[in-house]
Order: sequence, then C-alpha cells, then structure tokens
Amino acid sequence: MTSKEERFPLDLRRAVWCKSSHSDAAQQCLEIAANYPGIVPVRDSKAPEGPALVFPRVSFAAFVTAVGVGEFGAI
Repeated sequence: MTSKEERFPLDLRRAVWCKSSHSDAAQQCLEIAANYPGIVPVRDSKAPEGPALVFPRVSFAAFVTAVGVGEFGAI
C-alpha cells in the first residue's frame, strides 16, 4: 500500500454494486462496483456490510477472461 492509500482509504459508501445475472438467492455470489476508475471493488453478496477487496481493473479483467476460457478448470 502506498502512503497516499494509507492516508486516504477508499470510501465505498457511494458504490453501485452489481451481482451476476447468473446468481440466485441460494448461491454464494460476489458483487462488484464498476463505478470506480481504475479499480474494481469486490464483496460477498451475503455480507454486504463486510469488507471489500479492491483489485486493479486490468488485473480483474484478466481474471474474468481466464475464468471464461477455463484456465482454472470447471467452476
């Protein structure tokens, strides 16, 4: 973490969270907030008041692509 990030933590109170259209109430799902430039906050949809992980947008896009082409096997 850089000193700037330590002094100015990310405020997610205005995050617009989105859940996959493939999820339903019985599934464990992640939500992402796409309204932050350069980053993708990710949280557990079952615990929306809990912590969020924040990934660089480029890294998250690479992960989604890898999942889509089966790089991690059947999920």
